[in-house]
Amino acid sequence: MNSLIPLLVAAPLAGAALLLLGGRALDRFGHWLGTFAAALSFVFGLVLFFSMLGRSAAQRPVQEHLFSWVPVNGFQADVSFQLDQLSVTFVLLITGVGTLIHLYSVGYMAHDERRRRFFGYLNLFLAAMLLLVLADNYLLLYVGWEGVGLASYLLIGFWQHKPSAATAAKKAFLVNRVGDVGLSIAIMLMFTDFGNVTFNGVFGAADQASKSQLTAIGLMLLLAACGKSAQVPLQSWLGDAMEGPTPVSALIHAATMVTAGVYLITRSGAIFNLAPQAQTAVVCVGAVTLLFGAIVGCAKDDIKKALAGSTMSQIGYMILAAGLGPIGYVFAIMHLVTHGFFKAGLFLGAGSVMHGMDDEVNMRHYGGLRKLMPITFVTFGLGYLAIIGFPGLSGFFSKDKIIEAAFAKGGTEGWILGAVTLIGAAVTAFYMTRVMILTFFGEKRWQPDAEGHQPHPHESPATMTTPMIVLAFGSVFAGGLLAFNSSFLKWLEPITGHSEGNSPLSSTVVTLLTMACMLAGVGLAYAVYGRSPVPVTPPVGSVLTRAARRDLLQDDFNHAVLVRPGSALAAALVYFDSKGLDGFVNGLAATIGGISSRLRRVQNGYVRSYALSMFGGTLVLVATTLLMRSV
Repeated sequence: MNSLIPLLVAAPLAGAALLLLGGRALDRFGHWLGTFAAALSFVFGLVLFFSMLGRSAAQRPVQEHLFSWVPVNGFQADVSFQLDQLSVTFVLLITGVGTLIHLYSVGYMAHDERRRRFFGYLNLFLAAMLLLVLADNYLLLYVGWEGVGLASYLLIGFWQHKPSAATAAKKAFLVNRVGDVGLSIAIMLMFTDFGNVTFNGVFGAADQASKSQLTAIGLMLLLAACGKSAQVPLQSWLGDAMEGPTPVSALIHAATMVTAGVYLITRSGAIFNLAPQAQTAVVCVGAVTLLFGAIVGCAKDDIKKALAGSTMSQIGYMILAAGLGPIGYVFAIMHLVTHGFFKAGLFLGAGSVMHGMDDEVNMRHYGGLRKLMPITFVTFGLGYLAIIGFPGLSGFFSKDKIIEAAFAKGGTEGWILGAVTLIGAAVTAFYMTRVMILTFFGEKRWQPDAEGHQPHPHESPATMTTPMIVLAFGSVFAGGLLAFNSSFLKWLEPITGHSEGNSPLSSTVVTLLTMACMLAGVGLAYAVYGRSPVPVTPPVGSVLTRAARRDLLQDDFNHAVLVRPGSALAAALVYFDSKGLDGFVNGLAATIGGISSRLRRVQNGYVRSYALSMFGGTLVLVATTLLMRSV
């Protein structure tokens, strides 16, 4: 059975190779080949999952060694996989949701002449992410980490004829390289401090390292997580990534790329548990990003960018929970799984709306679509109810648990974190209700295109609506299934550990507070957008609103703090190189050349000149000799 583990990665990797190298002969059925490769990997994952259920908790983790990758004196890195309760959870999420997104893409990309290549990139994305979560050492994880970065660059910039898409792809690639530097430094520190980079080796030796060593490693891992999971201060790429096709947005935001940072921190829990300062940094990053993304989502009129702000915020919840240590690890992963269902459904629903509205993304140009797109309305609506934490739906179970864990931190820190998570719940309910009202309710505000043609909204084909329906079921039932009888807690606890913490509030009180915040957000959004006509042109708004429309000035900040100083430093180095180093070298060469040209005049070829030189030299020699004798 263990031999199936490499096939999890091999299936989509082989699909990517065939689709990208097979040529135009595969154009007619390449999309189905890519979908089959993703589905095959999902089937392998299911088989391995059910085989794990038949074993005791201690016997569930298994390893599969393929070959020695870097066998050198004093160090060895293997291509070896580790399948345990944590990694198989990610495998099922990545391949399950990924397969649905592949199926959706069959209809969404039906008229794209480069569809085969698109599915090749999707398969490559899945293969890289699966390698990341199955690796049993940090060096092999790094290969998958970089593969995810490459695939995201290719997919975000897939419509490269659009300058905005090409720019967004480069931005995502460069910002993520900053985080990747953090991961590479962390791996180097692990080798320096522990002598190896395997999970078992590093975690087994962690308790013998100093706090300063573990803190340095933890902070570098956090930097890496900030890049992949779009957390402050490396969050600026996520909104621009919406320039890619909508299935890419769903794959990045729900099942793959943004979950990598949460996985990295949770997998490295043995390090963070012994480095409280790094753990505090994780909590702070999650708390700030939680509110940052929610505020941005409130001001966006682009439906995909509003959902991008939502992703940033929800991943902030997960990072915050992971920073709580054993109190929150399980609930971070639980929210990650439920978020995978409802956020994928929301993005695919947004793509369905765009499909029916001639690729219009401005929600102020929507309105009244619930009757014309009933399946999209219902499935999107269920995802909306799940993300705001409506009782009984998946988000209600997972997000409430994170809020409880925040309070369970105890002391002043617990009260502050609990308040932050409650505020986030209220703001989430506000911006998602705003999205629902602007898109599906009110009077139609459809605008003609540049040629004067009015859009004709219509429901999407079955290849698009079927995955949306399946994801809607997950939005409704996933949270309850995971929370039932603490099943998910018992499943992950042997890997992540768990602690109840010390909450000053009971679960009932926390739930009531969360519901009150959720209702307040819904009510405020209805009062602002549901009780009066929505203007097609957005009002100027407050200073905060204007800043939120510009992503809370994150690009301005990066430009002022990083780009301008970087450009100035580069200009100074160029000046020093051209005027200093090159000037010295060129000046020395000119001096030698000038001396040489003058000496060359002496060598004129005339015998009389040479005779005169010899005579003059003889006189100097005689005079010197006489002078020396007289002395």
